[in-house]
Amino acid sequence: MANVGDKIPDFQLKNENDEMINIADYQGQPMVIFFYPKDDSPGCTIEACAFRDSFQDFTDAGVTVFGVSVDSPKSHTAFKAKHRLPYTLLSDEGNKLRKKFNVPTDMFGLMPGRVTYVIDKAGIVQHLFKSQLKVEQHVQEALEVIKRL
Repeated sequence: MANVGDKIPDFQLKNENDEMINIADYQGQPMVIFFYPKDDSPGCTIEACAFRDSFQDFTDAGVTVFGVSVDSPKSHTAFKAKHRLPYTLLSDEGNKLRKKFNVPTDMFGLMPGRVTYVIDKAGIVQHLFKSQLKVEQHVQEALEVIKRL
C-alpha cells in the first residue's frame, strides 16, 4: 500500500464522462483519492454520499476529491447522477491504479479494498485510512488531516 511520505504515482484514467484525466494536471493542489469496491453497493453508496455531503468543506480547503473503482465510465455516470455526486469518479478498469497504489483486497481477497489517501500539494501522501466497514470515517479522517495541511 502507498504509505505516508510516499509520492503518488503518475497516472491517467477515464472519468465518468469517458474523458482522460491526467493526475499531473492537479499538481500543486491537495487531493483526496478514495478507492472503493463497487458503484451502488450499500457501503460504497454510504461512503460516496458522505463525501458528497462534506464536499463543500473539501472545496473550501482547495482540495480536489476523486473516487476510484473498477467500474466503467458508464456505470460511474449512472452512480454519480443517482446520488448527485459533485466530484470526479475515475474508472480503474483492470485495477491498474490499485496496483500502483498497492491497495490490498479485503474479505479474504474477495473484495477490492477501501482506502482513502490524503495527498498534499507536493503529491505526497500525508494520511491514509483503510477500513472496509467504517465507511463514513473515511471522510471524517480526511477532513481532520485537511485542516492541518
